[in-house]
Amino acid sequence: MAEYHLSHLGGNLMSTQVSALLIRELKEGVYAQAERLPSEVELSERIGVSRTVIRDALSDLEREGLIERVRGIGTVINREIVELKSRLDLKVEYNELILDAGYQPHTDSLQLRMEDADEELAEKLQMDVGAPVIVCEKRVLADTRPVIYSIDYLPASLFGDRNYSDIDWTRPIFDILDRYCGLTVVTDIAKVYAVVGDPSVRRKLEVPEEDALMLLDEVGYCKLSRPVMRSFEFYTNFFQFTMLRKKF
Repeated sequence: MAEYHLSHLGGNLMSTQVSALLIRELKEGVYAQAERLPSEVELSERIGVSRTVIRDALSDLEREGLIERVRGIGTVINREIVELKSRLDLKVEYNELILDAGYQPHTDSLQLRMEDADEELAEKLQMDVGAPVIVCEKRVLADTRPVIYSIDYLPASLFGDRNYSDIDWTRPIFDILDRYCGLTVVTDIAKVYAVVGDPSVRRKLEVPEEDALMLLDEVGYCKLSRPVMRSFEFYTNFFQFTMLRKKF
């Protein structure tokens, strides 16, 4: 089997990128039909990283239920869980969700502004009240169908002296944090609500009168539990989410 290597490290943890690589291989790559993964030593040689990185990446996959490491047997692939679509218990960028559903993601209705953090936002992002935050609102479409409306809040201090208006905000927020701030969101705490939604949001999403929206109220954290973003994401019923529940 041919070796393969990570092409870009950016601001991401190496183990995070190895996890993403292995998930792609489990779904549609060299391990798409496999029952087990190779040993840590073999994976280390193929990917070109240390066994410690491989071990951390496999731990991530095991926490997500995708694999199970069994003494004397090896690393077993949980194929049914690998095939699950739109998992709500995992933080997956919504562009990826749309692509997985067989559609092309597009962004429009972009609005960008600067605001002062109120008490609630300052508490969530552990910043001073009145400190500047960048607010990005946008609509996301699957082909031509509106499916998400997102409102993201990021501390302006993360961007230093960079002019935030020069950034392509149609890109996923995680990519922007990685590319321009050198930060990787590793944990996301979300509250989930069924809501009617503001009339302006409903109009932009073209939601029928009888339909509710699903709201994810999220705070994203990088390493050392540092909060770096607050998001409100309104989802239409285009998405059918699944959730893996594990008993510990």
